[in-house]
Amino acid sequence: MLMHYHNRMDKMMKNMISKIVYLLPAALFMPTLALADEAPTLNSGDTAWMITATALVLLMTLPGLALFYGGMVRKKNVLSMCMQTIAIASLMSVLWVVLGYSLAFDEGSTGFIGGLGKAFFSGVGYDTLSGSIPETVFATFQMTFAIITPVLIIGAFAERMKFSAVMLFTGIWVLAVYAPVCHWVWGGGLLGDDGVLDFAGGTVVHINAGVAGLVCALVLGKRTGYPKEAMMPHNLVLTMIGAALLWVGWFGFNAGSELAADGTAGMALLVTQVATAMAVLAWSIAEKVVFGKASLLGACSGAVAGLVAITPASGFVGPIGALAIGAAAGVVCFCSVAFLKKAIGYDDSLDAFGVHGVGGMVGAVLTGVFVSSSFGGAGLADGVSMGAQVFVQLKAIAYTVVYCAVVTFIILKVIDMLVGLRVDENAEREGLDITSHGEQVLG
Repeated sequence: MLMHYHNRMDKMMKNMISKIVYLLPAALFMPTLALADEAPTLNSGDTAWMITATALVLLMTLPGLALFYGGMVRKKNVLSMCMQTIAIASLMSVLWVVLGYSLAFDEGSTGFIGGLGKAFFSGVGYDTLSGSIPETVFATFQMTFAIITPVLIIGAFAERMKFSAVMLFTGIWVLAVYAPVCHWVWGGGLLGDDGVLDFAGGTVVHINAGVAGLVCALVLGKRTGYPKEAMMPHNLVLTMIGAALLWVGWFGFNAGSELAADGTAGMALLVTQVATAMAVLAWSIAEKVVFGKASLLGACSGAVAGLVAITPASGFVGPIGALAIGAAAGVVCFCSVAFLKKAIGYDDSLDAFGVHGVGGMVGAVLTGVFVSSSFGGAGLADGVSMGAQVFVQLKAIAYTVVYCAVVTFIILKVIDMLVGLRVDENAEREGLDITSHGEQVLG
């Protein structure tokens, strides 16, 4: 009996030891396995959506903005607008790879600007990820933002700046102004740390471009003959087509900024459509009340104003907020275009500041209001009141306006000393198509 008891105990001990030996490796490597589960993994659905969104945002510039702006200038300058658009898009693509992406998204030591660790896309390879998508896709998506922002600026100084000056200005500006502000908001910089809400670029893209456009218009001065001579758009059909391409492409701009194919991207898609439609109606009604007629140019401008204003809010607000933001953008941007230029006396040729600068500010402020869950928004961060969030939004606007205005002014003055900013009066009267590019629209 005693022998049987000992044999049984030996068998139990052996079983226990074998279980410990079997489970010990799993216990030792469990933390490693848990970390492996949390590591970023590629999501093919997100990747497919982001490749599509990237193409949509590029569509906004080529051909969207080229046609939108090209239709609004006089016939003798339409090719110059198209040439500036395609040349800037090419220059920004190269600069983004060489330095821009690194300055915007590499870690910086001060929160002001990124480092040089990603210069020439260093470390961006086949297998590197940004969240659930390849970093190559993320970097190219962000490249399209860097492309469209300086192209927006050219609407302010259309028909009078030297092509060489345009290229020098936009090349320096994207590195000295766009990249730092992008880093502040999206690259881990000072405004992001403060909790600013800018889902798709109300501050980074539109306020930045609008303020730069205003400074350009003031420094270059008015077009020859403005405002005494009529300077009517030469082809509003082109402008309408351009506005439509912008509207369609903006779904990639806003919904794509979620960087995933999920519910937030879906809501961004919805509110983009709602705000834009509301802004068209609001602008047209305001134009009818003030001038007695609603115009196609006004409707197209209203659409862009709505698109601009919903951009910072698109991932944070619901349909109620979209309706309010669209209505505010339509009315406020119309008043800016109709009255502000006359009151101050500047010549913003295609209303870059009145639509993008003012619209971006309207959207940035109202994002702080309509993010509240009481309006159907995503909700404020824990412990943050609506007033506190609006203050953060105003702070971001102020930082962007001051920095952009000062640095833009300095860049323009340096370029003026180097190559000059404006074409001469005879070239301006003949048109930039012939004098700058040796081409013209026939018929």
